[in-house]
Amino acid sequence: MAQKVLVTGMSGLIGGALRQQLGDKYDLSALNRRDIPGIVCHCADIADLGAIQPVFEGKDTVVHLAALASNTATWEEILNHNIIGTYNVFEASRREGMKRVIFASSGSTVVGWETTFPYSALVRENPPKPLPNWDKLTHESATRPDGLYACSKVWGEVLAQYFTDSSVLSILCIRIGAVNRPDRPSRAREFSVWCSQRDIIHMVERCIEAPHSVRYDIFFAVSNNSLSYRDTSHAHEDTGF
Repeated sequence: MAQKVLVTGMSGLIGGALRQQLGDKYDLSALNRRDIPGIVCHCADIADLGAIQPVFEGKDTVVHLAALASNTATWEEILNHNIIGTYNVFEASRREGMKRVIFASSGSTVVGWETTFPYSALVRENPPKPLPNWDKLTHESATRPDGLYACSKVWGEVLAQYFTDSSVLSILCIRIGAVNRPDRPSRAREFSVWCSQRDIIHMVERCIEAPHSVRYDIFFAVSNNSLSYRDTSHAHEDTGF
């Protein structure tokens, strides 16, 4: 029997790609702010725990994509969508005894490192070229967010650690690279952080399928190229990405 996978924010770019690529493998449903034709969809604000709780019943896994991804958003907007909303998704999952949440974190949690050498040179070269003898950032590198949105994603990762330590819930955090609609890098910096739509959905799928012994972790999701400064070997070792 196919896993029942609830996707928050399915109407976004990654949510649409997930539906297209994994719709035949999993029993997908959506928690969204607006209706999605052709799919079972519960319309509610994730900042309202009571309104979203019923849709979690009977689901196996949640892919939590819903967020306000903007560096110009106000604190109040970030608070409602990314702080309260993420807590509510984790808490609703815990209450229903679900086995796993896939949390869409962001590479912006470490993007502040791009202000220091050698990463600054890597992202500003046009055309970009690999640098010799430089270390990639790993999931164990210190976070360095570049705004409130990025800070909210760091908070979500820490909250995920708390939930996995205090319940049976498994939460895997994906630091997503630059996924865009054209599905190709469009400027110099994007070469070092780009992630294709195919690759991000592959990462989500590998997290859904990861054994429950992988209780909590953080994975970078970028496409494999010589210009990337974010290490994906940990994701490969733990999930097969």
